Amino acid sequence: MKQRILTTVIHLLSLSATSAAVDFLFNSFNTSDLLLIGDARIDSSIVRLTNDSNYYSIGRAFFPSRLHLSTGPNRTLSSFSTSFVFSILPEIPSSPGFGLAFVLSNSTSPPGAISGQYFGLFSNSTRQSPAPLLAVEFDTGQNPEFYDPDGNHVGIDLNFIQSATTQSAGYYRNGSSGLEFVSLDMRSGKNIRAWIEFDGPRFQINVTIAAAEEPRPPRPLISYRDPQIANYVSPEMFVGFSASKVKWVEAQRILAWSLSDTGGSARELNTSNLPVFLPQSSSPSSSPSPGLIAGVSCASVALALLFLSSGFYYYYRKKRAKIRKEEGKEEDEEDEEWELKYWPRRFSYEDLSNATDGFSKARLLGIGGFGKVYKGVLPVSISRGVEGGGGREEEEEEEEEVAVKCVSHNSKQGLREFMAEISSIGRLQHRSLVPLRGWCRKGNELMLVYGYMPNGNLSQWIFGEGRRETMRWAARRRVLADVAEGLQYLHQGWEQVVLHRDVKSSNILLDGEMRGRLGDFGLAKLYERGAAPSSTRVVGTLGYLAPELAMAATPTAASDVYSFGVVVLEAACGRRPIERAARVEDEDWVLVEWAREMYAEGRLVEVAEEGMEFREEEMELVLKLGLACCHPEPEKRPAMREVVALLLAAEAPGKPATDSAPIYLSSGAAD
Repeated sequence: MKQRILTTVIHLLSLSATSAAVDFLFNSFNTSDLLLIGDARIDSSIVRLTNDSNYYSIGRAFFPSRLHLSTGPNRTLSSFSTSFVFSILPEIPSSPGFGLAFVLSNSTSPPGAISGQYFGLFSNSTRQSPAPLLAVEFDTGQNPEFYDPDGNHVGIDLNFIQSATTQSAGYYRNGSSGLEFVSLDMRSGKNIRAWIEFDGPRFQINVTIAAAEEPRPPRPLISYRDPQIANYVSPEMFVGFSASKVKWVEAQRILAWSLSDTGGSARELNTSNLPVFLPQSSSPSSSPSPGLIAGVSCASVALALLFLSSGFYYYYRKKRAKIRKEEGKEEDEEDEEWELKYWPRRFSYEDLSNATDGFSKARLLGIGGFGKVYKGVLPVSISRGVEGGGGREEEEEEEEEVAVKCVSHNSKQGLREFMAEISSIGRLQHRSLVPLRGWCRKGNELMLVYGYMPNGNLSQWIFGEGRRETMRWAARRRVLADVAEGLQYLHQGWEQVVLHRDVKSSNILLDGEMRGRLGDFGLAKLYERGAAPSSTRVVGTLGYLAPELAMAATPTAASDVYSFGVVVLEAACGRRPIERAARVEDEDWVLVEWAREMYAEGRLVEVAEEGMEFREEEMELVLKLGLACCHPEPEKRPAMREVVALLLAAEAPGKPATDSAPIYLSSGAAD
């Protein structure tokens, strides 16, 4: 009898252990197989993570049962093995890439997650914090602010968009002289297989990828080991995939998936019958016509001549580089012919490297969408091009603080176009613009030298970031008036019309006297007065973008006015333009929409920041001005000269500000 009871208990325990295990294999998918969140869906037995027609699309797909990742009183981490096949195919090969991520999360909707390059998983926080969220990213876009090595890499993310480790995409195979590395383009649309081994007791994650038709490589692409991994897992976690996008279409697909946490390897996938998604231009074409054959023959002759001339040019360049090296000059420091016609204030790379202590982390001021910014100190004779007085005894030379922004370009043509804009912007002179001192080029990296603004940016003072006190209303209003004057100069006071295209509170810097200066002209565009601005890709910052840019990517002065209106509301209300919903299924809170609703209810002044001292009639005027700038119809927004007049009038108590310019607040503004 005792033997039978013991046998039954052992059997029940084994059933319990089996029920807790996760072991599955999907060579195709049904809607009942996964938890589909946001825009994720099953399309012809394949998981599509994002929706092409949704501008800010986020999609996630999770296995319904959670993985048990820690057990026992000491929370020893358990292990699992997984393998899957994915495909990433952009609609336009040259468009920005996004990629997808394999994810472990204690929630199917991570709080604060945003779209675009954040995989629909992470917030835009600049600080890493321990929380149960771990991802392996297959990233097809390069974001310098996240220290991405290139636009085609794999990384491990510990609750932070900046990866703990990254490697360019590829795999190892046995060659004649040992292991050789083969690069792998993850944006080709071809099927790629990934293997991930999570070794809990050793705090180790191994990631391997290869073309789907290739055998498993003998060596992982990434082998990451760190006890800190334990801080980013919880006892039970969802496992699955996440992806996101913005304007540009990129199809992120999961074609097959297996996983096992029973101690062995994940079951083998059948990759032979999976569909392949390739660019339309890759489809087989009909046999070439005689005309095409003749054209190819002529092209071959021309190509041969080109190779011959290239050989002579290469010899010439090598010889010239050797001469320059003997002269002690670097090849990158050589002036290109096209550079000579641009704004002449050029710094040497050595000067900027010395000024920033070799671009050290201690000098790093911040990281933006277009590069890193460092604080530097230059002698005035270098920063302003002022020569020392001859014949005098040497004295300690006066120094000036500068900000050095590093911008990388993938091509010389792109660099040339950027230089053309900067050369014009460098001639702008206004007290409300951050002064551009000059530039330096090294290879395809351009360094822009600005005057240093010691008091940070307006966003820091509105929200008390960086241990700063929040700014009083009178100071905020003065900064708004300063920036409005700067924008008026750009739009109407210079020989060309200058569109800033990225007006936001973090681009409004404060000088030593706490006066506002508009900075970061990396996205600025110029055009002749009376000419129509050309269409371009949508750029700017979410929350500040004018609504018409979603329909036509043609910037205008009115789109700058809209962005400034958002800054006005941000400064008056003390709230950010967009506050993310806790769950992806919920709608985000939008500052402009909220202010419109309160205006329609006759409660506009109530949106002002609680606890801030102000005159009610002045605040009401400024709030109405902000809403007028954010009018949904561009032609009804005020020009910046009218905005300046109203803000200056607001500073003079008792003066009838509304006589300066009309403020359009029709019913459409409140809709």
